[in-house]
Amino acid sequence: MQEQDDLITRAQAWLAEDPDPETAAELAKLIEAGDTGELADRFSGTLQFGTAGLRGEIGAGPMRMNRSVVIRAAAGLAAYLKAQGHTGGLVVIGYDARYKSADFALDTAAVMTGAGLRAAVLPRPLPTPVLAYAIRHLGAVAGVEVTASHNPPRDNGYKVYLGDGSQIVSPADTEIAAEIARVTTLASVPRPESGWENLGDEVLEAYLARTDAVLTPGSPRGVRTVYTAMHGVGKDVVMAAFARHGFPTPVLVAEQAEPDPAFPTVAFPNPEEPGAMDLSFAKAAEVQPDIVIANDPDADRCAVAVPTGDGWRMLRGDEVGALLAAHLVRKGATGVFAESIVSSSLLGRIAEAAGVGYEETLTGFKWIARVEGLRYGYEEALGYCVDPEGVRDKDGVTAALLVAELASELKEQGRTLTDLLDDLAMEHGLHATDQLSVRVSDLSVIADAMAALRAQPPVSLAGLRVASAEDLSQGTEKLPPTDGLRYHLEGDYKARVICRPSGTEPKLKCYLEVVVPVAEASGLAAARTRGQEVLDAVKKDLSAAMGL
Repeated sequence: MQEQDDLITRAQAWLAEDPDPETAAELAKLIEAGDTGELADRFSGTLQFGTAGLRGEIGAGPMRMNRSVVIRAAAGLAAYLKAQGHTGGLVVIGYDARYKSADFALDTAAVMTGAGLRAAVLPRPLPTPVLAYAIRHLGAVAGVEVTASHNPPRDNGYKVYLGDGSQIVSPADTEIAAEIARVTTLASVPRPESGWENLGDEVLEAYLARTDAVLTPGSPRGVRTVYTAMHGVGKDVVMAAFARHGFPTPVLVAEQAEPDPAFPTVAFPNPEEPGAMDLSFAKAAEVQPDIVIANDPDADRCAVAVPTGDGWRMLRGDEVGALLAAHLVRKGATGVFAESIVSSSLLGRIAEAAGVGYEETLTGFKWIARVEGLRYGYEEALGYCVDPEGVRDKDGVTAALLVAELASELKEQGRTLTDLLDDLAMEHGLHATDQLSVRVSDLSVIADAMAALRAQPPVSLAGLRVASAEDLSQGTEKLPPTDGLRYHLEGDYKARVICRPSGTEPKLKCYLEVVVPVAEASGLAAARTRGQEVLDAVKKDLSAAMGL
């Protein structure tokens, strides 16, 4: 009974401070109904601020995304920046079109202004890469993007960048979290009603001008495209970029063209999810373009689909990553090509053959963007950094431009993206990749599966011997510690498996790759079939090893 009374007292104290009438009314109803189960869920702790910032379901209470949580996060970030000597420095703030995003952005601007920093807010919901660009363009000491990217409609998030234009990494995350924990009450956080700058379109125009650097002057621009913004904020910027560079106007998937936080046509607003591209493929069947391009809702990811003869196929992120790498090599790019450890090893082979540098990093562009001398970076989750001097993060707009340029060049030669993938397979081996992804409602399922693998590592998968097993939580010579396991397999084929909890969703993710040698074009179909058979067998054996 004492525990229940304490829960109600904490909820009432939170309610007394809640600045949002909607979440306040929601919480008042829960208190009035005595819904201790729901209250316990919302007050069981606080959303943890980490290298992904904050992300969670919108609602009342410290375990949800709401204005109270955002104000505390902004106050902690402001205190951290001042402790780093940035008093008076500029913080630029962007936001997407999700529920509450504009509110969270304005709360952040008010907190920064009240803390003695300068704040500037982008003029309207815009792609995340525009914010990442604006940080360095405006000489800001930090940036905040309010977005939950491709999460479900009920979620929102809070992503933090420092002055170099890349996302925070440790120890900045723990130092900001410590400052957030020091915030006692909302009343202790000054929040003036004005004093920050509302930016105009100058930053967006500068970003669009910067996209000139992505393309080769005079390159072919004839590819015909169907484009979907997936109910997000990408449409206007992508259309402006394509028009600026002389590409044919993309045909829009009208049902998904305008921002809509309800994401009414998709179960999950992520091009990788089953069914998310159905409307795009229906439009493509109608107008017969050369390619289909999709952004996720905040337009930092880029998906590509190609015709197959009897329909359309989404290219895997690893396939697009390899295509862009090959295109950049042919354009004479120098510097370092980088990818996360869960992405295909094909990039390393392309880089080696081209004589350019190559680096592997932990998962996430917060790591990829920090590679010294970076020229190109990608990871398999549809993220591509093709202009690191402009945007030190994944950028679905410039990636779309580069894909369109490559497809245009191939079209002039009577070839396709699929033909170039075939060339790469014959030169470097067919790198077949897949993913075993388990979405859970109980996070202990993920912990138990990882514990099972650690307690009893598999000795073989799909008949391939586990030649090496690494617990990445111990770190390696080149990588800092992370919660993950990596296996290299040997036998008739070489293969690799990496298992890790997702950093942004309640998912356990296992990334699989098998390399099948291909001697000539006539062997490609059989190699693809064999590669998928091995991947399916690895999935089955791995699921059993994890107890799933």
